Amino acid sequence: MSELPNEMTHDQYAVRLKKLTDLRATGSDPFRAGFEPTHFSAEALKLYVDGQENAVGVQVAGRLVVMRDMGKSQFVKILDQQGLIQLYLKKDVVGDEAYAAFRKLDLGDIIGAAGTLFKTKTGEITVRVERCVLVAKALRPLPEKWHGLTDPEQVYRQRYLDVIVNPESRQRLLQRSRIVSAIRRFLEDRKFIEIETPILQSVAGGAAAKPFTTHHNALGCDFFLRISLELYLKRMLVGGWDRVFEIGRNFRNEGLSRKHNPEFTMLEVYQAYSDHRGMMALIKDLLTVLCRDVLGSCEIPHAPSGQVINFGGAWREVKYKDLLVAETGDPQWFSRSKPEKIAAAEKLGLKIEPHWEDFEITNEIFSKRIEPGLIQPTFVLNLPRELCPLAKINQEDPGTLDVFELIIGGMEIAPAYSEQNDPLLQREMFEAQAGGEKQNIDHDFLLALEHGMPPAGGMGVGIDRLCILLTGAESIRDVILFPQLRPADPQ
Repeated sequence: MSELPNEMTHDQYAVRLKKLTDLRATGSDPFRAGFEPTHFSAEALKLYVDGQENAVGVQVAGRLVVMRDMGKSQFVKILDQQGLIQLYLKKDVVGDEAYAAFRKLDLGDIIGAAGTLFKTKTGEITVRVERCVLVAKALRPLPEKWHGLTDPEQVYRQRYLDVIVNPESRQRLLQRSRIVSAIRRFLEDRKFIEIETPILQSVAGGAAAKPFTTHHNALGCDFFLRISLELYLKRMLVGGWDRVFEIGRNFRNEGLSRKHNPEFTMLEVYQAYSDHRGMMALIKDLLTVLCRDVLGSCEIPHAPSGQVINFGGAWREVKYKDLLVAETGDPQWFSRSKPEKIAAAEKLGLKIEPHWEDFEITNEIFSKRIEPGLIQPTFVLNLPRELCPLAKINQEDPGTLDVFELIIGGMEIAPAYSEQNDPLLQREMFEAQAGGEKQNIDHDFLLALEHGMPPAGGMGVGIDRLCILLTGAESIRDVILFPQLRPADPQ
């Protein structure tokens, strides 16, 4: 697959294949076993000191992305993990044979070069090459320089090309890696232990979502790909590990959208002797650190709204019920009958299914009418009891939970709970959610809970959505290296 016309791709492939054959005929190895760079590009550039021309020797390696042939010399640029670095090759320095071989290279070829640093007349730090070797021949051309890789299908399917030719995409995906690394450091500095929980689970618990099912041949039974990390992490609270977290993949066999991918990454964190208020402080500190240390600013542009999100200011706290009353204009909303709620929701332009429960109608108004307008960091508190069976019931308002949803940029970024640790009440809430289907209840988790779990705060953070927010991406697919796609047509 390529953006180039098929006949052009075929012609270039044939030319490059001929070059490969010629190289092998001379005894050269177009696919060397190895090359040892001493520095990445950005590291090498930092070594240069004005007034010390050719004093620093380096070995660098990368993909040829720019070539300027000047007859008896060449200026080229290679791309490596850290970015671009310019090389200067001169015929009378590398020798006639090596120079002739270099001129036969193509854009996309991967080379290694050794030399010294100097600064050109235009002020660009460059490697004056003394030795250069081809380490991998590219048989297919890169996408055309001026148009780049613009077809969305090709961007996601051939991400390896996207990160070569699209600097914005490359930077965004590198930022994701740095964000995840910074999250780990933040939690480990606060004495949290990272653990791994099973992806294949006998009960799809911890959330209300449709799972993927697979069959285990050796055990002769079906398993589910996990939809949540929660229940196994909380088992470890029972085991006496007071601060635990996992950054792992969840799988939900549901729809695709700008904010949803069936395979996604979650951070879940649980802290004994804390509660949802403790999680508020934790997530505020975490996001402030990410903005400061990874992005370099606590003010992040939010293109869809035209606002600048201020992570360094005051974060709003507001109750779920108050938001619903304000949106519907009805102080008696929560005492209205179901037909009245349906009629009011439809007046707001929402499509309501007749079989929905009252709380589902209310939550549809919240998710479709209220949440998209919450751009600045907002903790939405005291969600309805029916929305989560794993949280503690609020003592002042038993119809609600000690829960918050953190909404930023019109998206839910992090829900958090004061975790339910009463095993009898937890069983009751599980049974109410399961509607009498006992096979949907994680009885082993309830058994663990009966051994005693300390009070705790727990929180989930959608890593993909967080990266959309912090990098300014348009879609979840833009922050996932390899999003799910239908299989490509055979070529």
